[in-house]
Amino acid sequence: MRYGRSFLVCALLASRAVCQEIWDIWQTTWDESELLTYFQPTPDPITFGSPGTIGAADIVVDDTQVYQTVWGFGASLTDSSALLLNNLKTQNPTNYWALLDYLFNATDGANSAGFTYLRVPLGATDFSASRKFYSFDDVSGDTSLTDFNIDNVPDYVFRTIYDIQSINSYLRVHVVPWSPPAWMKTTGTMDGGDLDTNYISTYANYLLKCLQGFQIKNIVPFAISIQNEPENSDATYPSCYMPVSVEAQIGTALRTLMDDNGFSGVRLIGYEHNWNDAGGYPVQLMQQAESAFAGVAFHCYAGDVQNQSDFYNAYPNKEIYFTECSGTIGSDWWSDIKVSNFDTIRFKLVLMFCQWYMDNLFITGITYHAQSGLMWNLALNGSGLPKLPGTDSCGGAGCRGVAQVNSNGTWSVNQEFYAMGQASKAILPRDVNGPWGQRIGVSVGGELNWALIVGAYVTGRVSPTDWLRYSLVVLNWADTSNGNWDPQPVQTTIEFRDMQATYTFPVGVTTLWWYAVNESSSAAPVDNAIHFDTRSVRP
Repeated sequence: MRYGRSFLVCALLASRAVCQEIWDIWQTTWDESELLTYFQPTPDPITFGSPGTIGAADIVVDDTQVYQTVWGFGASLTDSSALLLNNLKTQNPTNYWALLDYLFNATDGANSAGFTYLRVPLGATDFSASRKFYSFDDVSGDTSLTDFNIDNVPDYVFRTIYDIQSINSYLRVHVVPWSPPAWMKTTGTMDGGDLDTNYISTYANYLLKCLQGFQIKNIVPFAISIQNEPENSDATYPSCYMPVSVEAQIGTALRTLMDDNGFSGVRLIGYEHNWNDAGGYPVQLMQQAESAFAGVAFHCYAGDVQNQSDFYNAYPNKEIYFTECSGTIGSDWWSDIKVSNFDTIRFKLVLMFCQWYMDNLFITGITYHAQSGLMWNLALNGSGLPKLPGTDSCGGAGCRGVAQVNSNGTWSVNQEFYAMGQASKAILPRDVNGPWGQRIGVSVGGELNWALIVGAYVTGRVSPTDWLRYSLVVLNWADTSNGNWDPQPVQTTIEFRDMQATYTFPVGVTTLWWYAVNESSSAAPVDNAIHFDTRSVRP
């Protein structure tokens, strides 16, 4: 990035009314001519000046409204994802490290997405191809958990985490089980069923041992959830129906165990299921065990992102995380469509996915109070494999990974990567070990206000005298006119502290930065949630 003479002069002047300039832009466009591409405006930076006539759209940034900290974007390192990455490392180490760098390098301004949030299953899932139906204690009746063994997980899972940590010291690891051990369940199997309530205390101790096992491996989790998708019981893969009252009891017991055993800084997260019950299960969970939980997590498979507000309105001081959504592999449509405008149709489909992700997850999901944005599998092959034999999960065409790892030692990234990468650029620390981005107030006016979906963020600095960094993530989805495909750039004014800049957003996603003097280092966040900064410890 460019920190040249102009920026230094501005910093010396330190005036709110001069020298606020947009130098840095990342962009992913509808036609794929730009794919998380960094560039600087030419020939000059975009300068904030005296307000004039507004553009077709008018973005108004209000940095007096400061909301939640955003801890990052990422995906789940399932056993299947770790297996593919491990195979890639063996087959082509150069490509392996290039992929990890492209995914996880969070260095300021790096040519990468900078993912910082990794969800790691505790035991088998529907994407455990090499070791079926395992937990960390599969000895029936072992209520003392003497046979607990963190090394039941395939060894390449931890090796992959270590490799990611070697690239990204900010990495936050969020652990969550798909099922208790089979012998703790009424069905005697990890596939479906529910927890035998006689084992509530035992299961709380089991989860504590999971934390301790990760700690022994030099990974201190950022967060732990009690059960993935507790309203789901599926007989074809590890899952567990868990009523609110049971999760509340486990949470209360586990929180005490965590606090008494050196894990007081680790968040305990509840629910981990779909938007559609946001005003039900998670609210009832807080009613029964509010003091145990830092917050709740949501998935995308039913309901609407706006449902997150149902929980927020009931418990505004609790944290909200978005932790799972999966892309779906389409049919082989590029072979089926026999038309002359092949490329246009392909680009429209890519853009459609990006639109949905930005409008529901990585811009709007944050607007509706989420502090993270995650997809499901970090990596799969082109067929959405490998996965647990016999599972009905990800039926039809299959689930798509954020990255695709091929059997010939090559890799590529999918649209989920670009969508999350654009959002990630807005919230990463500007300074090494510095503050993370916080959502701030923003609104869109003008004749074409409907065309833009916008998120706005401020990133603090280690030194209170350094200028703050401001970021916008903007989706332009004005891609049709009179029902016909017709991508339209939107000439937009940006209003900030009584100054105005102008930029024309192409159809696609754009992230841009500027810097401004810190006018009030004592500004308090709008929400009062407690924000710990517990990070994974590198080995």
